[in-house]
Amino acid sequence: MHRKLSLIPATPRHRHFCAAAAALVGLVGCTSAYSVEPAAEAHHPDCADVMLSLPEQVGDYEQRRSSSQATAAWGDPAAVVLRCGVEPIGPTEHPCVSPAGVDWVWIEHDDHTQLISFGRDPSVELLLDQDYISESSMMDVQAALSGPVQEIDQDRECLPIDQEQADPLEDESGDTGST
Repeated sequence: MHRKLSLIPATPRHRHFCAAAAALVGLVGCTSAYSVEPAAEAHHPDCADVMLSLPEQVGDYEQRRSSSQATAAWGDPAAVVLRCGVEPIGPTEHPCVSPAGVDWVWIEHDDHTQLISFGRDPSVELLLDQDYISESSMMDVQAALSGPVQEIDQDRECLPIDQEQADPLEDESGDTGST
């Protein structure tokens, strides 16, 4: 003889257990995603290539889910946040470093360091929480994430601030042509 199976729990105790289990699963799903504002060009096809190439771990931090397209976070709380599709940065006096073949413009803020890839469109932004990432380990983070960023073609490169550049309007005598 075959028994009929019911999708409805038979006792109130089972109902409470199922409700608690569903709430726990929902709570676990909600707490693991890190909320990140997407960049304006997050939908750019090159960002998909970057995202598919990201490492599962950066330094001591495991990658965790993020809430938006073309974003990633490592650590809990997030020590490293990546956003692909930010507006390319133009010439700047901020320092530029180039670990592992990617130029990064380095901008210090009170509580974090912002790194923006230079010479790539779309650009990639890294936000490094200074409470978790030491200045010495920032280069390691950049090096770990430079490989995926190389998925975006580079069309310009950083020049050292101290590099002498001749004014294009100035001739060899130093005359700018104005009278």
